[in-house]
Amino acid sequence: MHLSKKCSAFKVVLGALVLVALLQMIYLSFLSKLHGKQQRYRYSELFGSSGKKNANPEKNSRKERLRYSLSTGGIFDPSGQYRVYKNLIKSDFSTNQKPGADASSHFLALATHTSINNLHHLNSLVERWQNPLSVAIFAHGQDVKFATALVYALTIFCPQIQALVDFHLVCHSGQMASFPEQDREHFTGLEDCAAVFARLETHRDKYQNYAIGGNGNVSYPNNLLRNVARGGTEANYILVIDIDMAPSADLHQQFLALVMRREPATDEVFVLPAFEIRHVRKMPATKSELVQLYQVGEVRPFYEELCPRCQAPTNYSQWVNRHSQGLGPLDVAYTLSWVDPWEPFYIGHRTVPLYDENFRQYGFNRISQACELHVAGYRFSVLNSAFVVHKGFKVQGEFHSRKDEENRRNRLLFRSFKEGLKTKYPSSPRRC
Repeated sequence: MHLSKKCSAFKVVLGALVLVALLQMIYLSFLSKLHGKQQRYRYSELFGSSGKKNANPEKNSRKERLRYSLSTGGIFDPSGQYRVYKNLIKSDFSTNQKPGADASSHFLALATHTSINNLHHLNSLVERWQNPLSVAIFAHGQDVKFATALVYALTIFCPQIQALVDFHLVCHSGQMASFPEQDREHFTGLEDCAAVFARLETHRDKYQNYAIGGNGNVSYPNNLLRNVARGGTEANYILVIDIDMAPSADLHQQFLALVMRREPATDEVFVLPAFEIRHVRKMPATKSELVQLYQVGEVRPFYEELCPRCQAPTNYSQWVNRHSQGLGPLDVAYTLSWVDPWEPFYIGHRTVPLYDENFRQYGFNRISQACELHVAGYRFSVLNSAFVVHKGFKVQGEFHSRKDEENRRNRLLFRSFKEGLKTKYPSSPRRC
């Protein structure tokens, strides 16, 4: 009898375990189906079929435009070493811009460049700028697929990026970008804009811009990227900055008002003093906020530790001290002549000389262009309250190992570049 009771109890326990296991299987099956439906929904957001009645025609149109951009195979740069997909994905703004339309909203555009590991900075840049933006991305190897996939996801899930940002892709000439439909592992778990930027964040420490390809043997074509970004916008005036920088708030509207009051000279560019801020600090929006941080050492001139001479001609003390005199609307505070090795950030007309694309990697890429502006006869008008800020202090020891070697090579290139300017501008009395 005692043995029979034990058997009965064992059967009850065994039956309960079987029931629990069965319920777990049913639950897991339900979760799997639900996950599958969620993934199909997410993928339909990205790859919606035009054959479905409920397909979003706007998303399908964006997909087809991307397919077409990729089908062209891009174009080679003048050196033949890089493949350029200009207007890989166009913003709604650029797509819908009609000839003869009100140009005020596209009077000034921001142009920037990056490798895929720094693309996460686009989130804060778009939030600050909120106007047309042209982004040139350099990708290498497997990152060409990753860049194409994530840029496509950004334009599907991020309304502000979809509305305002034009993307261009640059890779080596031996590589080609393809539509990411067959690389869906890149999209797993992407549900919204925040998730796309979170995925980009996972790439941020993969390498530095100037140390791409594991052993740093891939050249980052910064000046080519700047020109691609510049050429990707139809705006009258363009501000070119690095993607980990941000301009002062409301710059677009303030600059438009300035030009309405005072027509720029054809030989004039508008300098925005450049600063860098500690990583822990919030980016200042106005000059008042910036000056407060500057006075306590939380903000300092750009490159102050690495190359103070590269920005010193901006005359920071004069610019900061003008704040105590009170600020009216955006205007020119003072005008400067270029001196070596000044490399200012500026707003220029779309016709200003392009960057010399022979300069790659570290050193002389922006100085060379400022030098050419000087020889070509431009003057540098410093704006009284507009500025740009780089996220984080630039410090010694944080650069890639080949920085000094690249700087020496580009210094030699700069010498021949300056000789070439004598031929390009034979009547100019200016030299650099």
